[in-house]
Amino acid sequence: MISRQKAVGWTLIVVSSAFIVYFLRERLLSPGPALEKKEWVQFIGSIVIFMLGTANVRLAAIRARQQLAQKHK
Repeated sequence: MISRQKAVGWTLIVVSSAFIVYFLRERLLSPGPALEKKEWVQFIGSIVIFMLGTANVRLAAIRARQQLAQKHK
């Protein structure tokens, strides 16, 4: 069973990745109106959320390994 921490981490990774791809393809690399400060803040925020999601997944894996080690002692 997947832990809640790992599920939240993967959700954060998927959602932020989707926004980053959208921003890069549709806003940054296509012609259109100038980018606003708000959009840059959202882009940077999505990168931070991606990093938090990655940290969640890694910490969940560490916790699972520690619990497995505790059971085998």
